[in-house]
Amino acid sequence: MRVLIAPDCFGGTLTAREAADAIATGWREAKPDDAITQRPLADGGPGFVDVLHAAMSAAGVPADIRYIDVTGPLGKPVEARWLSVSADGVRTAYIESAEACGLHLIPAELRPESCETATTRGVGELIAAAADDNDVITVGLGGSGTTDGGAGMLAALSDAGVSLTDISLVAASDVENPLLGPHGAAHTFGPQKGASPEAVERLEVKLAAMDVLKPVSDIPGAGAAGGLGAALLSLGATVTSGAGLVRELTGLDAALDAADVVITGEGSFDWQSLRGKLITAVAAGAAERGIPCIAIAGQVAVGRREMAAAGVQEAYSVSDHVGSVQKSIADARKSLIATARHVARQWSR
Repeated sequence: MRVLIAPDCFGGTLTAREAADAIATGWREAKPDDAITQRPLADGGPGFVDVLHAAMSAAGVPADIRYIDVTGPLGKPVEARWLSVSADGVRTAYIESAEACGLHLIPAELRPESCETATTRGVGELIAAAADDNDVITVGLGGSGTTDGGAGMLAALSDAGVSLTDISLVAASDVENPLLGPHGAAHTFGPQKGASPEAVERLEVKLAAMDVLKPVSDIPGAGAAGGLGAALLSLGATVTSGAGLVRELTGLDAALDAADVVITGEGSFDWQSLRGKLITAVAAGAAERGIPCIAIAGQVAVGRREMAAAGVQEAYSVSDHVGSVQKSIADARKSLIATARHVARQWSR
């Protein structure tokens, strides 16, 4: 049996590459004769740069990771990376916004306060650095610890005197949420970043008051990364699916063509997963070919009907398999291996 393993990262526990390796290890333990192909993926959030760098390098495309110190979400310097790719005479920079303003850069105990003050300034500094020698700048959105509507990014670009007039700007979004309202940046993602109900309302008011964002606030993806998507749109960016972009650049379709079953996954398979995140992109590709798509996630909170509508035949919860969320996190690799071993026995012929 030909098995394609194509997961996203698992929250703050395993990178996409580590998750793919753990799933492959468990599968081989159960079904050693199966042919396994690994395609770790990302949807614009954490892992965006690493996944694209690996794919470009494997394809022989010149791709260099650049390092720069930028302003982190709490105002202190952090080292961030971006990817410079040269192909067909076009230079493209791929920026992972989480490198500069990611939630993982904010200690949990500081999030109730930082949710209203964390800045995207470092993202602007990354864009300014990439603007020197690139024709296209693609900004991956997701995993942010900010809800400043991109105000920090816009200020950094203004301070640096950067003009993006001759540069094609792309926002690779991991979600389809608008800027405001019950499905907007503050209400949907604010609580994940430590915001209380009262803080969510204050953030909503602040975002609604940003005049520069009003013309683009209803565009799908405007609410990505705490409104950073809207700020990029205000600069003339086009929005694309981060998962779809990675699907194209990593050669996922060719790998799907050669597979009998595809295994995908992420930290939490929930309703947000169905709004433009990676699992839906992988499932869509599998459905086009009539092959089953199985999801393995740290936790599963999607009903069978919604799951089936997205093209996922079955989903397995790592925390359920090992007994608790705490156990699954305590040794994330071991837990994922054990779950993959179980899934292989269920699905491999």
